[in-house]
Amino acid sequence: MDLTEHTLARQEIFSGVVFSVHKDEVRLPDGNMTSREVVGHPGGVVIAPLDENNELIFVRQYRYALGQTVLELPAGKLEKGEDPLAAGLRELKEETGCTAARTLDLGKFYPTPGYCSEVIHIFAAFELTQGKQQLDAGEFVELVRIPLKTAVEMVHRGEIVDGKTQVGVLKLGRML
Repeated sequence: MDLTEHTLARQEIFSGVVFSVHKDEVRLPDGNMTSREVVGHPGGVVIAPLDENNELIFVRQYRYALGQTVLELPAGKLEKGEDPLAAGLRELKEETGCTAARTLDLGKFYPTPGYCSEVIHIFAAFELTQGKQQLDAGEFVELVRIPLKTAVEMVHRGEIVDGKTQVGVLKLGRML
């Protein structure tokens, strides 16, 4: 059975710095018509830096949309055409000051495929060298080191609530 929905028309609703929104008229597999509202996003990357003491390096930062501070792995938005690993290493350096001699691709996932095109690529970073943070203007983060085993337990207890961080921690925990 072909499950493809075919786009007949598109209306751009909003175009911003981080995302865009469009409304499409589509033909369903059974021939009926409907509309779909889609948030277009260039994608993102999250990187799980694990140091020589088996501790993950997290960033704690205020998330305006939530109105609270959240514990997250270093992450960021992909620039158009940017290689996901290069973006992950860039975010690692900017947010933590670290560089990595070795990385591991942990895959990718779609956080909200029902209405958003965003894909998040996941990497782990090892053999870290600590340098100076290079935070973007207006970016404020606190570094937090947590043993991998403890971080996995924190995800299960609901203490780490960021989805991309949960996926990164659990995948790395399972692979190691």
